[in-house]
Amino acid sequence: MTGFNIDAANQEYQNANPKGLIEHAYANFDDCWISFSGAEDVILIDMAVKAGIKPKVFSLDTGRLHKETYLFIEAVRKHYDTKIQILSPDTELVEKLVEEKGLYSFYQDGHKECCAVRKVDALKRKLGTVDAWITGQRKDQSKDTRAELNVAQQDHFFAGEGRTLVKFNPLAEWSSEQVWTYIRENGVPYNALHEQGFTSIGCEPCTRPVLPNQHEREGRWWWEEASAKECGLHAINVKPA
Repeated sequence: MTGFNIDAANQEYQNANPKGLIEHAYANFDDCWISFSGAEDVILIDMAVKAGIKPKVFSLDTGRLHKETYLFIEAVRKHYDTKIQILSPDTELVEKLVEEKGLYSFYQDGHKECCAVRKVDALKRKLGTVDAWITGQRKDQSKDTRAELNVAQQDHFFAGEGRTLVKFNPLAEWSSEQVWTYIRENGVPYNALHEQGFTSIGCEPCTRPVLPNQHEREGRWWWEEASAKECGLHAINVKPA
């Protein structure tokens, strides 16, 4: 990433032109990946493809996703004729957690331990080998952890010792309305669970539909406080206590 300036990227792209930021990311980093799981992430893929980029894409399979999510992943792969690298958790770590605490320990102990085993460990292994990654995070998804989100960040959490890792959030300033307007106008595939009242979709035991006028992430880990609703994938958003 010789010569890459994060401050300059934020100044140029913070309030506009997510497609331009994606082009900027791929122009500056040879090994740049899109992290895909939800509606926002498919927009990133769509923008990259329309910019003439053949994006590298990965997705986390925790082993506990909805059937609809697996079908969604396959629909995106076919729609964009792109490979999607599926990252799986370490079998031994999952078996140890389940043996010691059962399949639903997160309802009593909080979600972070299970997420660390099923999601964060796999992501850490992947990001330890790349130069940059692109996510669909938005500021308005959480006033507690994402309100100060920049479109370009140094990801110290996943970089590993002696490495530099840049994280791009092209849709940081977008609203949910902008996301769904883009999806409708551009024929972008989306998870069928959205038609059943699901807004933010994670693992099946930890996700439920939201009621009218509830915030979109209230269906995630609904038994916990809003300030705790990060799984660890975006750990740099969480300020130390």
